[in-house]
Amino acid sequence: MNPSTVQRVAVIGLGRFGTSLARRLSSHGAEVVAMDNEEQLVDEIASDVAIAVRLNSTDEAALRSQEVDRVDCAVIAIGENFEAALLTTVICKKNLKIPHVICRAQTEFHAEIFRQIGADEVIQPEQNAGEMLGRRLAHPRINDYITLAEGFTILEMVAPTKFVGKTVREINLRPTYQVNLIAIRRHAEATEPKTAEVGDSDLPAPQVDTSKLISVPGPNDRIEATDVLLLAGSEESLAGLPQE
Repeated sequence: MNPSTVQRVAVIGLGRFGTSLARRLSSHGAEVVAMDNEEQLVDEIASDVAIAVRLNSTDEAALRSQEVDRVDCAVIAIGENFEAALLTTVICKKNLKIPHVICRAQTEFHAEIFRQIGADEVIQPEQNAGEMLGRRLAHPRINDYITLAEGFTILEMVAPTKFVGKTVREINLRPTYQVNLIAIRRHAEATEPKTAEVGDSDLPAPQVDTSKLISVPGPNDRIEATDVLLLAGSEESLAGLPQE
């Protein structure tokens, strides 16, 4: 599924993750239908999304009443009630024929079951947040990263001391580290890594300030001490970059 084509999204389950996702999607222009069986959670998000409604997501008729069968994507963000999440997934995928169904799983076992019953995509926010925090603690220079496919990652990191003062040609990133330099954010202040909340790692990464962006750096561009590098490669290759 191409995310740019998504216009109408159902978010079912308004816990911390579901609420954060619904607000983020809405802020990026998507028409969000937010649903939960707790009235307080629905009321809290009502002003931030196109539609917020209290309903039982295991009731197919209730879902159809909100035209959930016409959404481009449904996110099953139910955290605690695994049985309800399973039934909702089946209804959305098999009965309502929603093109893309994404399920939140709390364990790998749950994730596998979601895949078996037809989920197009399964995410594990708690696991992803833990991995992100671990990586940032182990590599303080990394500001942010996103995994685009299995084994392929883009990360943003403060220029290692070893690179400062050298040109892109001198650093020789691709032959030496098997890593590609996508862009340089010039004169950006080195900031403390952002604190990740559960689920934030599965949301679209913040946009880079393009007014300070050197896209497709040339071989003679010289790395400065405050530069932030946008790099792409396998996780193994990126792990081999200097960390000081």
